[in-house]
Amino acid sequence: MSGDSYYFGDNVNMHGGRGNTGIVKNQTVAADTAAVSPALQSAVEELLQLVEELRDRVPPTSAQAIDESLGDISADDTAPPQDRHRALMAIAGIAATVGAVGQPVLDAVNKILDLLGAR
Repeated sequence: MSGDSYYFGDNVNMHGGRGNTGIVKNQTVAADTAAVSPALQSAVEELLQLVEELRDRVPPTSAQAIDESLGDISADDTAPPQDRHRALMAIAGIAATVGAVGQPVLDAVNKILDLLGAR
């Protein structure tokens, strides 16, 4: 193995002291993860429908919190995982405060969290 070179991450080689520009970025682009699990897609669609129904049954401040959270809930990876988790927990909290009316929403959130491996 003598003489073999292995590079992980960024690598910079400087030869001489002038005109050194550039950096080798030894990074790869992740495979296209556009293929979303059908179960996750279905669970998110169900949650969005249930949340729309719940929204009309909660106080205006709770409805506003729901509206602010919806942008971070999707089946794809457009939102950072921590934002999606925060949004799901916010909606679960609102659903829990309204009792039996919110139970289907709470169940849907738990299903999504299970599918994401976040519970």
